[in-house]
Amino acid sequence: MQYSTIFFDLDDTLYPSTNGLWEAIRERMNLYMEERLNLPADEISELRSYYFIKYGTTLRGLQFHHDVDADEFLAFVHDLPLKSFLKPDPVLRKLVQSLPQKKWIFTNADAAHASRVLDLLGLEGCFNGIIDVRANNFFCKPQLEAYRSALAHAGETDPTRCVFLDDSARNLAPATHLGFFTVLVGASEPDPAACHTIPSIHDLPQQIAELWNHTGRSK
Repeated sequence: MQYSTIFFDLDDTLYPSTNGLWEAIRERMNLYMEERLNLPADEISELRSYYFIKYGTTLRGLQFHHDVDADEFLAFVHDLPLKSFLKPDPVLRKLVQSLPQKKWIFTNADAAHASRVLDLLGLEGCFNGIIDVRANNFFCKPQLEAYRSALAHAGETDPTRCVFLDDSARNLAPATHLGFFTVLVGASEPDPAACHTIPSIHDLPQQIAELWNHTGRSK
């Protein structure tokens, strides 16, 4: 079977997790919870982790328990000098453009943040679109509804024709269960949650060359 669509996670997948951006976003989440919700500073880290585990994202938990406005939260946590963390990646641009499949960003962030990241990486115009938390009705990875929504947005009805790349094994496990060919990005050891593991997004051509010759798994 040939693969027809590739879904790419955004943060810590299209760029190295070591660049510090995600840590900065996490600190903005903590600051929001302290300043806007008046939560005790010494309880925020544990509470945020609880919401992340239970609901998939901190935002989802805050919506349920604190009636947080999603637009305000997302604008606050992504209000960062992204140029300090990201730079154009012409090698990655060439890699993405060379893939023959449809290509979508599938992220738990919002489209505004995703667009900024793509622009700074030099990846503008490389994807068919961005499937963000709003497009998924605020369902988020690893909730099954998010994957079904992503498939619908991409016009796909058969998950086995799709590839999904993410840096989180937790987010890949449901996709693998649904039939996606899943790739864990940024790890050196195999993980049972994913079909394949690569140390970096740049390793994709060498390790999964089948994406370029239109071959896939046999049914």
